[in-house]
Amino acid sequence: MNDVLIVGGGLMGAAVARELRDADPDVRIVIADGGPVIGPTPGQHLHDVADPEIWERYNQRVASGIQGFYTGVAPTSDVGALADVEPGMYHLTSLGEDAAEMPAASIAWNAGGMGVHWTAATPAPWGDEIPSFVDSAEWRNDLDRAGELLRVNRNPFPDTEAGRVVTATIEKLFAEVDAPGRGIQPMPMAAQRDAGGVLRRTGPNVIFPPIADAATDPNFTLLTGTRVIRLIHEGGKVRGAVLQDVESGATREIRAAATVVCADTMRSPQLLFASGIRPPALGRYLNEHAFLTGRVLADPQRLGFDLSALPTPADGEIMVEHYWLPHSGAAQPFQAQIGTQTFTAEDGTRLAYQVGASFYIPTEIQADNRLEFSDEETDVMGMPRLTVHFGWSERDRELIEQARRTQQALGDALGSFDPATESALLDPGCSLHFTGTVRMGPADDGTSVCDPDCRVWGFDNLYVAGNGVVPTALVCNSTLTGMTTAVRAARAVLGRTSSRKQEQP
Repeated sequence: MNDVLIVGGGLMGAAVARELRDADPDVRIVIADGGPVIGPTPGQHLHDVADPEIWERYNQRVASGIQGFYTGVAPTSDVGALADVEPGMYHLTSLGEDAAEMPAASIAWNAGGMGVHWTAATPAPWGDEIPSFVDSAEWRNDLDRAGELLRVNRNPFPDTEAGRVVTATIEKLFAEVDAPGRGIQPMPMAAQRDAGGVLRRTGPNVIFPPIADAATDPNFTLLTGTRVIRLIHEGGKVRGAVLQDVESGATREIRAAATVVCADTMRSPQLLFASGIRPPALGRYLNEHAFLTGRVLADPQRLGFDLSALPTPADGEIMVEHYWLPHSGAAQPFQAQIGTQTFTAEDGTRLAYQVGASFYIPTEIQADNRLEFSDEETDVMGMPRLTVHFGWSERDRELIEQARRTQQALGDALGSFDPATESALLDPGCSLHFTGTVRMGPADDGTSVCDPDCRVWGFDNLYVAGNGVVPTALVCNSTLTGMTTAVRAARAVLGRTSSRKQEQP
């Protein structure tokens, strides 16, 4: 029997495996990941894949700076048989779900999940984004550990003259509403420079290196192209799972003393439902911040920087700089991501300096924003078909309008900003920062799926980890916050595993 089965080999699953391995070299770990591998190395971020075709395709997708555009601007037609689906990102609608109310919602179909696609932005939660029922010192420690696992770089891009002018202008604009220490600053990223100075993104294989080469760890097994279609359980204990080989369709069972489900915010609750594990809050409280994107050409004459001296992006990068304007609570409720780009003529002449200004707008947590699971219909993956119910409240729409005015003021301070052509409120789902569908809570009162240690209510050895566990309305990008749940789940599993070993003769 295996000690721990981890469902999903993305960032969260890799973090759970890493924490288990660091604590105990003898823990027998299996990661089951349904999707095929992109490129030669499982779990490698596509930004760092050497294959030029893969690298070009990835960079073309992220050039807009809008995560939803990883999949294109519209759903594709039904992808057909799962075994024939190329690895990559797909709209939920393309996979047979009903996502009309969240039309840009997408998931990854590949080994490593979203962990091989993500932008690597890792701003930290603050204020109401932090669960009130978790001990604050413990939370800080878990958040620090999450940052270590992701290899967060707090200043990934060098300062430039134009960048300093832009940030000084924005800082002045928000000075009266920014909380202490919450002014514009470099965007933290899970990216470190290699010996050649190239920023390398953190993928699952970086967090847990045996994902790249399972042979280096005799107590670890990586199963790619292998879906978990049902958890086997009785009497509040999960005994294992039913696995299906995607290519052949053959099924088999695997046994494990503990199971951690890290599939993602959509598929983790889907697997629990398919397994007959259906707490009242399962799939409910789906949350995502609204996403108002925008851009403005900075005016060098007004701002006082030398257009001809503008730097160009480093090799492999889209942006020259990447900044973060954190939210400050009610006084300044938005996060702004500020990314700069230099436009250059063929002869090298600098033509323009563009400042992207995308605003993340918090939305109210509502129980009726949810995933509905079908008992009769299945999706392309053969799992219970999802219907996504999602809408913005009246308060959400008021904040969106406030964000438009704030974005206008920022754009006007930097250049000539026309919101009719340079701003867009994107469809729900575009940020890909989904939370809440397997949320944690302080009590088993029907409003949460798991306890603060990520153990599913009513079960002794079943845990969930990832963004779906986050119970708060995030303004910041979700990955760093979600990673704290992987740290917590791993610690709980280790405590259980250690106790079980001590009880054995």
